[in-house]
Amino acid sequence: MQEDHGPRPYDGVMAEIAAYATHDQALSELAYTTARWSLLDALGSAMLALRHQSCQRLLGGLVPGVSVAPGARVPGTHFELDPMEASFNLATMIRWLDYNDTWLDREWGHPSDNLGAILMVADWISRKNAERPLRMHDVLTAMIKAHEIQGVLSMSAALNRVGYDHVWWVKLASTVVVTAILGGDEEVVAPALSQALVDGGSLRTYRHAPNTGSRKSWAAGDAASRAVRLSLIALRGEMGYPSALTAPTWGFQDVVLGGKSVRLARPLGSYVMENILFKVAYPAEFHGQTAIECALRLYPQVRGRLAEIDTIQLETQESAMRIINKTGPLANPADRDHCLQYMVAAALANGQIDDESYSQRTADDPRIDALRARMTVEENPDFSRAYLDPDRRAIANAITIRFKDGSTTPRVVVDYPLGHRRRREEALPRLVKKFRDNVSSRFREHQQERLFSLFDVEQAWDSMAVPDFVQLWLPSANPYSGV
Repeated sequence: MQEDHGPRPYDGVMAEIAAYATHDQALSELAYTTARWSLLDALGSAMLALRHQSCQRLLGGLVPGVSVAPGARVPGTHFELDPMEASFNLATMIRWLDYNDTWLDREWGHPSDNLGAILMVADWISRKNAERPLRMHDVLTAMIKAHEIQGVLSMSAALNRVGYDHVWWVKLASTVVVTAILGGDEEVVAPALSQALVDGGSLRTYRHAPNTGSRKSWAAGDAASRAVRLSLIALRGEMGYPSALTAPTWGFQDVVLGGKSVRLARPLGSYVMENILFKVAYPAEFHGQTAIECALRLYPQVRGRLAEIDTIQLETQESAMRIINKTGPLANPADRDHCLQYMVAAALANGQIDDESYSQRTADDPRIDALRARMTVEENPDFSRAYLDPDRRAIANAITIRFKDGSTTPRVVVDYPLGHRRRREEALPRLVKKFRDNVSSRFREHQQERLFSLFDVEQAWDSMAVPDFVQLWLPSANPYSGV
């Protein structure tokens, strides 16, 4: 009989994350202000997604007619679901249009994807414990911590380099903070975290040609839902795996990363939320945001001369070269909004980019493919270095257009996209307008005004009970039975 030597300590990174999630931290006021914007921006993006039948068809419970009361109520819909299904629904809505906040480093991702699990679990547990509901300040704190866990891991460990999708980090971050929201201490959070590591990840193939498809829009929902399941299992006392990261041969580092170590690139605090990127202007993959801005600056010079263009030279960063540099046929909207050349062509042809820019109707415009055929894309090493510089975090693109008569436009360079921390003051009015437009797509006027006021008085709703906040986002009709 094997002797029991008692509990083993968890790998250092797992122990540090578990301690961060469960202890009070000195999180900056800037982080809380930014978290309010992130939360409202994510929910606004979710409301806009509800215009699309392709999103709506995935919502609700997988098994029709199963009721949960009290359950978690999905904003913008009539659904009241168990917290796992609700997390899938909300995270899928937030992510559907590729319009929520973004983090770019060695790994790429969208930390507000975690809000699907955070808000739905907070609503569910608060409605179960109606006398002691969680407050929106608790949700904001959980968001800051989820952003930090996902973002700091992304600064050192690139899942994309080995073919896995970044939503594995969403699953890990959501598992950690949801377990803490539900009352788990370090001794519960660490096993839950280990479960998220050993659980496996999805392949990135649905984000790349020739397999680009709509799963990229619900992959975060899948990760959020799975995170809630793993949290609930851990809270029942299920064992964890202390060396899930470092075990020789069978641990995450050896199996997934080929022996490379997972480390925390910086102390866990609120750096990621403070530096998060907002998609203020364009629903498009973030590495191409500044390219769209370059194209729109050039639009007045080319709008009447598209047929005279000889070449369009694009300069970009190494990450964009791997993610969104695409030639040849594009199969669907998911393919188009992850194609640098398509984004630029649509902007040059139409002078705008919106959620309809990736539709079949727009793609059928013969000018789009004609412009794509004249493009060259090259990495600019200076752009790549600035991208990974923690003090700059640039996402630069440049465009130069040459006409058949030999004349050229100026070389237009944009280093920082609207929504970058260095352009926050410029971006905030646009972020508010984006929110108002998105909310207006779903609610009637009287309800719109209540939601608009959330942006006007930043701290007024921090002390609001979570169920009261979620109630603001529900359609007026009852019962909670459908979209």
